[in-house]
Amino acid sequence: MSAIDRPEGQQTKHQPQTYDSAFLKACRREPVPHTPVWFMRQAGRSLPEYLKVREGIPMLESCMRPELVTEITLQPVRRHKVDAAIYFSDIVVPLKAIGIDLDIKPGVGPVVADPIRTRADLDRLRDLTPEDVHYVTEAIGMLTGELGSTPLIGFAGAPFTLASYLVEGGPSRNHEHTKALMYGDPQLWADLLDRLAEITSAFLKVQIEAGASAVQLFDSWVGALAPADYRRSVMPASVKVFDAVASYGVPRIHFGVGTGELLGLMGEAGADVVGVDWRVPMDEAARRVGPGKALQGNLDPAVLFSTPEAVEAKTDEVLAAAEGLEGHVFNLGHGVLPTTNPDALTRLVEYVHTRTAAV
Repeated sequence: MSAIDRPEGQQTKHQPQTYDSAFLKACRREPVPHTPVWFMRQAGRSLPEYLKVREGIPMLESCMRPELVTEITLQPVRRHKVDAAIYFSDIVVPLKAIGIDLDIKPGVGPVVADPIRTRADLDRLRDLTPEDVHYVTEAIGMLTGELGSTPLIGFAGAPFTLASYLVEGGPSRNHEHTKALMYGDPQLWADLLDRLAEITSAFLKVQIEAGASAVQLFDSWVGALAPADYRRSVMPASVKVFDAVASYGVPRIHFGVGTGELLGLMGEAGADVVGVDWRVPMDEAARRVGPGKALQGNLDPAVLFSTPEAVEAKTDEVLAAAEGLEGHVFNLGHGVLPTTNPDALTRLVEYVHTRTAAV
């Protein structure tokens, strides 16, 4: 029995409001009134109201202000009428919270002052406590009160992606230092990922206990690995994270970029919902993942720069490929791009709802 097949009485404290939402029904592979829609990075650089409230405030600081987090998380729900909110934060927030010297540089991404590459460096990765991220608990409490029956998705970075940032010192095209450590010192690598799995699990638990209705594990860079390397060197840490939050009974989503060859393994890691980027059609993704999982995806974000007619045509392709799936959550095949027209996103939500409305 999967975590989300548990009796309703074992759900988290906010589930009675959101339990029958289209999003959670789809995650549980139950019949839905329409295909639910939400977007990764939906509260982001495409929204003028987001740019206004973030003006002059560094990214990490904005993630630590509960009132600001609440406002930004709610903005796309108000504008686009999406079926779920995604908590506004960043995957490196728990690392910052435990004292890692890092910053998010505009146009670059997370940059770590002193990369972690030796066994002695592991001592810098202490346990994460709820007090370290008290602002998360406060913000989620505010959000669940505002969202009502709209589910809130919590999230965290997966151990491999966090390790990549820590080892490389920032974003990397080829992950040279990461792979060198993974192949050259497999025990140190395993210990690093295990430590990060504990931190990630603690961060997700804080969000669920505060009221998140689902959680997503982002493994942004894991598509750089071959399946054998994923199974041997990464999957155990992802399994540990999913197992750590299984007893809460909330849907667990697993998403990575460029992971077409890893979809089956990502499902095996323990997710209830497997995210699919735009490179693999949904019906083929279902074949690779196998039965017993809902799928999430997967319109190419770049399509939104085309004409409304083209957007609708490509959306129809996604919906046709997803027809007959056990559960389908419509999303982009990655995040909203910075200059995406917000009106295009609003029209897309309306179109999916209309096209998939139960008769």
